[in-house]
Amino acid sequence: MPLQLDSLKKSLDALVEVLVVSEDNERMSQFRHFECIAIRAGVVKHFEVTYELCWKLIARWLNKNISPGTADGISRRHLFRLAAENQLIPDVDKWMQYHEGRNITTHEYDSDKTDLIYKSTGDFVHDARDLLRALEARND
Repeated sequence: MPLQLDSLKKSLDALVEVLVVSEDNERMSQFRHFECIAIRAGVVKHFEVTYELCWKLIARWLNKNISPGTADGISRRHLFRLAAENQLIPDVDKWMQYHEGRNITTHEYDSDKTDLIYKSTGDFVHDARDLLRALEARND
């Protein structure tokens, strides 16, 4: 039974939509400061959701295609190593950075750290799209 990838597609589309708005300086200049902060917070929230879907789908793919239980109870680094070994992702360290960013946004609020996560979202979108393509190509 193939993996259901619709939720990742929708989440990624929503992330891209809010990211595009947040990067449109002319459009953002029309908003009040707190509205701009809310839009950027929306980018970070969509990043969180999309990241969670990515790693969970990687785990499901590994359990389905390598062997049942392969991804159960392993560290995120090990999960990403297995994903790289199976050509789902090219760069374990980048995915670990996304993981660390997700942990930062979940467990504490620090505007400087949140800004770093926001700034890395463009790279994340690219990598998440590549992952989605890899999953689609090998989803049988």
